Order: sequence, then structure tokens, then C-alpha cells
Amino acid sequence: MAFEDKDLVCKDCGATFIFTAGEQEFYAEKGFENEPQRCRECRNARKASRNSQEGRSREMFTVICADCGVETQVPFQPTSDRPVYCRECYQHHRPAREQY
Repeated sequence: MAFEDKDLVCKDCGATFIFTAGEQEFYAEKGFENEPQRCRECRNARKASRNSQEGRSREMFTVICADCGVETQVPFQPTSDRPVYCRECYQHHRPAREQY
């Protein structure tokens, strides 16, 4: 399939940007079905904003692992009706994910 450069309009700033043939080929190889909706500058700004928000510290809760009894911290408020595991024990209880 031959790709040609396309002009797209950024949904954030309204600027026109080029979705190059090379980028389209990359999207096709990766199986991406949607064209980009933001120009490179707005994508970078959005990514930077997300990264800075993730930098905020999360409240952590100290718990005792239901399997091995070690004290650990989790990023959620545990409830008494479900067991909580440390990272290592959680990996053993976690269902196997399909490999693609």
C-alpha cells in the first residue's frame, strides 16, 4: 500500500500539520487504526502535562501481606473483605496474561 503525506488539523490548537507517509506506514505496521489528532507540539505538551501530574505523590497504605506476612505498602485503601499481597506474592496470584 502506497502512502502519501496528509494534511491534518490539530484538535487542540487548530494548526495544520503533516501526517507523513513514513508516519502512516509506522501506524499501519503497529496496527494503529486512528490518525493522530494533535500536532507534535500539542502531543509533547500533553505528554509533559501528564508526566508532571504523575509526579505527584500518591497516598500509600501500610498493610500486611495475606500470604507471607511481610509489611508492605499499597496505593489503595484496602477493605477487610479482600486479601492484600506484597508485590512478590501478588505476582504468584495474578492470572497469566496472554502473550501476543
